[in-house]
Parts: sequence; C-alpha cells; structure tokens
Amino acid sequence: MIHKYYLFLIFIAYPWSSFAQTVAESEVIVKQKQPVSYSIDPLSPARAAFYSAIIPGLGQARNKKYWKIPIIYAALGTGLYFYTDNNKVYKRYRNAYKRRLSGFSDDEFYGSGATPILSNEALIRAQQTLRRNKELSLLITIGLYALNILEANVDAHLLQYNVDNNLAIKPYIDFETPENSAQIGLTLNINF
Repeated sequence: MIHKYYLFLIFIAYPWSSFAQTVAESEVIVKQKQPVSYSIDPLSPARAAFYSAIIPGLGQARNKKYWKIPIIYAALGTGLYFYTDNNKVYKRYRNAYKRRLSGFSDDEFYGSGATPILSNEALIRAQQTLRRNKELSLLITIGLYALNILEANVDAHLLQYNVDNNLAIKPYIDFETPENSAQIGLTLNINF
C-alpha cells in the first residue's frame, strides 16, 4: 500500500520537474544570446597620460579615480620636501666650508674654542652626503611623476576591459554516480 503512494508521487512529481528543467535551460539560452555592447575609445589611455603629464592627478580625475589624487600629491610633495630640505642643509655646510677656506672662524659649526666642532673633512663629507641625498630625492620625485603618468594610462586601458559573466570561472561539484562520491573542480567556458 505504501508503494502505491510512492509510485503516485513519482508520476506526479516527474513531469513537473522535467518541465522546470526545460524552462531553466531555455532561460539560460535566452540570457546567453543577449549581446553585450560597450564602446572602446583607443585614444582614451593616451589622453589620460597626457593630462597627467600636464597636471599630476588630472588623468586620474579623467578616469574618475578621484581617491588617487591625494596619494599622488602626497608622494610628489614628500619628494619635493626632502629635496628642498637637503638642499637647504647642503647650502649651510657649503657656506661654512667656504668661509673657512677664506680664513674666517665664525661659522655655526666652528664653536667657541680654538678647535672647531666639525673639521673641514667633516664639512666635506656632510656636503657629499647631502648632495647625494638631494639628487636621490629628486630622482625619486621624477620617478613618482612618471609613475603617475603610467598609472593613468594603464587605468584608462583597464577601464575599457570587458568584464562580464561570460568571462567567469565558476566552481562546480561533479557527482560520480557509480561511486557516489563528489569531486570538486573548475570549468572554463569560452563562448565565441
């Protein structure tokens, strides 16, 4: 008697489940046939790079990545700060060394005694170190400026990159019917 109820449920549920599967398959086919349209402007990356070359951060504003602009100005400002600071201290040591070569002993590094606080060799080494630091900070600032231009160009390229559901990697679980075990894997579907 119980078997009759199971058979009755199977005969009623089977047509409804197969109908639901065909509707779902037809929906998938309809969804895949819809064309995806987007426009590509081949000059957009060049414009963004040009704008960033004229005014740093303007290319990022053109790409609508406004949050990058303060980072760019902070990086360039830091490089310029270290350049001007090293240049100012370098000029102090250079002027003190020039005064000592002229025969004066009244510079800020000489002190009040007969022997100077910093010798002439120490002033020369300080000038060399500060010149190297000044040039290095200038090179880093120029590199950050070039990186600003490059980032605007690459970001404009990536904004035109097509990212839709047809380019996705989706995990799936495959059930092996003879062994009744599950296997996990990835599929890569390429639709042309």
